[in-house]
Amino acid sequence: MTSLPSILGGLDPTSDRAVFRQIADQLREAIDRGRFKEGEKLPSEAELVEHYGVSRMTVRNSFSVLQGEGLVYAEHGKGVFVRPRPPVRRLASDRFARRHREQGKSAFIVEADAAGSHPKVDSLEVKEEKASQDISTRLGSVRRVLARRRRYLLDGRPVEFATSYLPLDIARGTQIAEPNPGPGGIYARLEELGHQLDHFEEEIRARMPSPSEVKTLQLASGVPVIHLIRTAFDTAGRAVEVCDTVMAADAYVLSYQLPAN
Repeated sequence: MTSLPSILGGLDPTSDRAVFRQIADQLREAIDRGRFKEGEKLPSEAELVEHYGVSRMTVRNSFSVLQGEGLVYAEHGKGVFVRPRPPVRRLASDRFARRHREQGKSAFIVEADAAGSHPKVDSLEVKEEKASQDISTRLGSVRRVLARRRRYLLDGRPVEFATSYLPLDIARGTQIAEPNPGPGGIYARLEELGHQLDHFEEEIRARMPSPSEVKTLQLASGVPVIHLIRTAFDTAGRAVEVCDTVMAADAYVLSYQLPAN
């Protein structure tokens, strides 16, 4: 490793900014400049204590700031490491293109292929259930739905958990109700059933995860989630599916193309 004085500066005793935040600022800048690479171990507590002349608790508080920002993660007994940048670029304008379904590929497989990663789906559950008020409203006041819950993994790492809700009059007794809906996924089956897809509407927000989401997605401390709710409409204007997705925010970049007129 390059010597710390050539990477990190010194503290400013005249600043009213807390010492641990000054250290966090310098580590953050070094990460942003690529002085510490993705997956690389940061200097140890002992090294930073010596470099800055501060206590171990001050250094730990600095690490906590960076962990809270999702920039680093800690491995017990090994140290603190720079978190890898999001591996998947989700192209909103392309991921549901009909050509992918015609090739037998779901949106997740398309994204995994583009990232050079191996996709997998596990924790699959398919069942009929009562619709929540929100889902019922989005689907046009249906009372019961077919729910498809699944977890998505890239190269063995959980990256998102999604639940699709479909009206029973569409999905019951079809391949959509089977664990494996077949090539192209449920959207390909919907179109085979006569529900030609017209457009999708998405609502996106970022938030901190619930304890169950931390467990399901194996999230490190300080990593937020992206909560996305998508509604699919057919050419008749009917809402034919609502997909409620929770994504690890450190696994994705959301990319959009917007018209200028």
